[in-house]
Amino acid sequence: MTTEQRRILVIGIGAGDPDHLTLGAVKALQRAEVFFIVGKGRDKSSLTDLRRRMLDEHAWVPHRVVELEDPSRDRSPLSMTDYTRGVDDWRTRRADIFEAAMRDEMTAEETGAFLVWGDPTLYDSTLGILADIGARGSLSPSIEVVPGISSVSSLAARHRVPLNQVGRPVHITPARRMFEVGQNDDGDIVVMLDASESFTRIEGDHVWIYWGAYLGTPDELLVAGPLSEVSDRIRQLRAEARERHGWIMDTYLLRIVEPHSERAASEMSGEPTGDEGNVL
Repeated sequence: MTTEQRRILVIGIGAGDPDHLTLGAVKALQRAEVFFIVGKGRDKSSLTDLRRRMLDEHAWVPHRVVELEDPSRDRSPLSMTDYTRGVDDWRTRRADIFEAAMRDEMTAEETGAFLVWGDPTLYDSTLGILADIGARGSLSPSIEVVPGISSVSSLAARHRVPLNQVGRPVHITPARRMFEVGQNDDGDIVVMLDASESFTRIEGDHVWIYWGAYLGTPDELLVAGPLSEVSDRIRQLRAEARERHGWIMDTYLLRIVEPHSERAASEMSGEPTGDEGNVL
């Protein structure tokens, strides 16, 4: 069996702010001739629209755009075993789509690119799927990764707080593993992919949350404060935002603070920006 070569750029484009494209990302956009954009349905068309706007502004060389339809995925609450099996199935079907597109929509002499939300190395499947395709043997992607600004970095920047406290660790975890991680030590926790509002099940007077949704976009929402005081507000904002947009992407940092530090933590989060839709 002959293995076909494909040159692929995996470009991190940030969490939503077009100005968060790095110089490296801009240069990479100018090197690609075929851009593969994965659509997630009409409800999330704004994600595709942002990618196209970035291409219009920065991809100056002749190029073409190939839109791919993201396969459906079961996002209902599942056991860890069923969840892993469901993700594996979704990734396999995604790999089928990616492989066919790279084989049929570009030549071995061209450079293709996937534009990845946030950073390609943090809770994104693109690199793993391309590795799976390479293991199949019919295509051999030569991959170059261009890092991007993740939602985690954007969250901390927008709240004007460091991710870590002095001498203490930071854990980044999907919500389904949050309570397991929280039992390990006294480090802070960044939680992603929380569809079930797991923060509502956390108790304690000195747990602070720095929450953000649609980071870097005109629809950005921010809330910071003692979890016991702002939890209901976050739930209300999430419900309203999901109703308005049909989807929500949010991330939050949980931090244990000493009683005398609560005032300082509040001040660190900054004053309300005054921008419509932003909440602090």
